[in-house]
Amino acid sequence: MAQALGEDLVLPSELQDDSSSLGSDSELSGPSPYRQADRYGFIGGNSAELGPGQPPADLIRQREMKWVEMTSHWEKTMSRRYKKVKMQCRKGIPSALRARCWPLLCGAQMCQKNNPGTYQELAVAPGDPQWMETIGRDLHRQFPLHEMFVSPQGHGQRGLLQVLKAYTLYRPEQGYCQAQGPVAAVLLMHLPPEEAFWCLVQICEVYLPGYYGPHMEAVQLDAEVFMALLRRLLPRVYKHLQQVGVGPLLYLPEWFLCLFTRSLPFPTVLRIWDAFLSEGAKVLFRVGLTLMRLALGTVEQRTACPGLLETLGALRAIPTSQLQEEAFMSQVHSVALSERDLQREIRIQLAHLPKSSPGPAPLPQARLPGAQAIFESQQLAGVRGSTKPEIPRIVVQPPEEPRPPRRKPQTRGKTFHGLLTRSRGPPIEGPSRSHRGSASFLDTRF
Repeated sequence: MAQALGEDLVLPSELQDDSSSLGSDSELSGPSPYRQADRYGFIGGNSAELGPGQPPADLIRQREMKWVEMTSHWEKTMSRRYKKVKMQCRKGIPSALRARCWPLLCGAQMCQKNNPGTYQELAVAPGDPQWMETIGRDLHRQFPLHEMFVSPQGHGQRGLLQVLKAYTLYRPEQGYCQAQGPVAAVLLMHLPPEEAFWCLVQICEVYLPGYYGPHMEAVQLDAEVFMALLRRLLPRVYKHLQQVGVGPLLYLPEWFLCLFTRSLPFPTVLRIWDAFLSEGAKVLFRVGLTLMRLALGTVEQRTACPGLLETLGALRAIPTSQLQEEAFMSQVHSVALSERDLQREIRIQLAHLPKSSPGPAPLPQARLPGAQAIFESQQLAGVRGSTKPEIPRIVVQPPEEPRPPRRKPQTRGKTFHGLLTRSRGPPIEGPSRSHRGSASFLDTRF
C-alpha cells in the first residue's frame, strides 16, 4: 500500500503553479537570470508582495516582539500561558521567527539537547543502499522551483539527502516514505539540518505515528475517521462522494502525509504548519473539511462533477483566491471539530476496523494532541530521568496519647506542716481538723 500511495503523491506537471508549493517530476538545469525569487525562495513566484488581508508591518513587528518574549521564557510560557501561544500560532508565526518557534513547539529542541552528537553520527554513517537509491531518485522532485533545490549539487538537495538518510538509520524498521521528502524540504527551508532532522522525528513519531511506516496503518484509520466526520458535518458532500465512488484514500494521503505541501499555496501551508505544530492532527482534519466545502459545498459544484475524475479534479482545482492564507485559515479555525470529538470518533472507528487486516493495529494513543501535551510529556520524562537527589518526604507522626491533666493539690484548710509531711513520707498522727485552737496548731503555724 505504501508504494501505491507513494506513486500517487506525484502530481502531473500541468497542475503545478509557481506560486504554490506543488512538486514536479521535471528537472531544472538552473534558473533563468531574468527570473527572481519571491520572499519564500520560489523562482518566478508571485509572493514577493504581501497579499490582500495581510497584517501591516507594525502589527507584524508587535507579534515578533511577543514571540521573542514568549520564547525567552518558554517553560514558564507553556506552563502558564499556553492559550496565548495557541492564539498567536493561529494568527501566524512571523516568518523571521519560525526557525526559533517550530523546534520549541514540537519538542525538537529538547530531543536535540537530550541526544547530543546523534545526528552527526548518523550523517557520517553509510546509509542502506536500497533507501539511498530511492531517496536519490526523489530529491529532484522536492520543490524544483525553489532556489535551495534547483541544483543537484546545491546545499538544499545535499542537506535533504543527509536528513532523510539519517532518519532511515535512526528508525531502520520504518525506513523511508516518499511523503517525508516534501516535509523535510519545508523544514530545511527554515532550519539547519540537525534541527530539521529532530523536527522530522517529532512529526513522524509524536504528531503522526503510524503514518510513514511500511503499512501506514494510521492513514487508513484516519481515512475512516475523516469520512465519519464528513458524514456528520457535510452530509451532502459525503453522499456525493459515495455516489461517484470517491474513497478517502484517493485524496487524503496526499493531503495528510505531505501536510498539504503539494496541495496549497506556500504561504497557506506555513500557516497550516503553525497551527498544526501547536494543536496537533486536529488541524489536518479541519483543513480537509474546509477544502471539501470549498470544492463541493454547493449544488452547482456537485452537479458539475458527475463522475470520479471530475470530482477529484474539483478537489485539485480550487481557485487560488479562496486559498489565501488569512481568509482560508479563518474558515479552518471555525470548523466545529474539537479534540474531544476527534478522539471519540477515533475510538468508534478503531472498534469497527476488521481484526484480520494485515499489518500492525493502529495505536492512536501514541499520538499527542499538540505542543502542550508534548511539553508536559517531556517535562515528566525529565523528572523521571533526573539524577538530582530526591526531595525528602515529610512524615507526620501520629499524635501521642493524651495524658490526664495534672491535678492541683487541694490545700484549702490544710496546714503547711501537713503538706510537707505528705510529700516526705507517711502522714503523722495529729489532732483532728476540729481543734484549730490547740497548741500544736499554734506551734506549727508560728
